Amino acid sequence: MAPTTHLTAEQAHDRLHELTAIDVRTPGEYASGHLPGAHNIPLDHLEQALPALKAAAGRGDLLLVCASGARSTRACRRLADEGIPAANLTGGTTAWTQSGHETHRAAAARTPWAMDRQVRLAAGSLVLAGLLTGRRWPKARALSAGVAGGLVFSALTNTCAMANLLAKLPHNRSGDSDLDATLAALAG
Repeated sequence: MAPTTHLTAEQAHDRLHELTAIDVRTPGEYASGHLPGAHNIPLDHLEQALPALKAAAGRGDLLLVCASGARSTRACRRLADEGIPAANLTGGTTAWTQSGHETHRAAAARTPWAMDRQVRLAAGSLVLAGLLTGRRWPKARALSAGVAGGLVFSALTNTCAMANLLAKLPHNRSGDSDLDATLAALAG
């Protein structure tokens, strides 16, 4: 598989039995529903996972997955830099579920909101707070303007600083033992 391969949801579904799926979303997003058999390695732990991913790629093809395909594209590029071939699921889990394919989630897992929903709540709350506070202290409107500017920058660069910050909150993180177990299984 070439390092820059992209698979549609249908192509990935047809080959899922032969692919090692790596979900690079936060543990909270992963818990809300992931491809059957997918391993969770959050994007911010990718460097730590490189040896295990190299070993897994030596045994078969890797498929990287996120919610929309943006983070997994970045992860594919990083792996390609290390000579590790991987495919990207075009459209991510959103395209996967829209195609009618099932996702798995732990039965007892408390699932936090999807990251895009958390970003919308945080951004909307900050804009509203800036506007309401700005009625009494006009300089507070700068908060709303700053969030609006951040959202425009996010759209133009296909990155999201707010999502990166929210991913660091405790409910969006897994324990180190979860990641260690995943890396051990992949290196195996």
